[in-house]
Amino acid sequence: MEIRKKVQAGTLQSSDLMVFVEPAETLSIEIESTVKKQFEHLIHARIEVVLERLQVTRGHIRLSDRGALDYAIEARVEAALRRAALEG
Repeated sequence: MEIRKKVQAGTLQSSDLMVFVEPAETLSIEIESTVKKQFEHLIHARIEVVLERLQVTRGHIRLSDRGALDYAIEARVEAALRRAALEG
């Protein structure tokens, strides 16, 4: 899947997250989180699962997390990536 445009998905409410995706020459992931010290590695792993499943190899993914659960992280990342891949 190719990231074609800059998009976002999610909210900044408690127990949710906002995902920002934009085109880039390399793949980079940036995580801002209220629980970063304890769970950054797990959040990163959830993002990697979605990137691998959708075969994304380039782009800048930035998360602003407010304590979202695994399923919410995966859903928000996938929604943002699918929006970013759409033409128009």
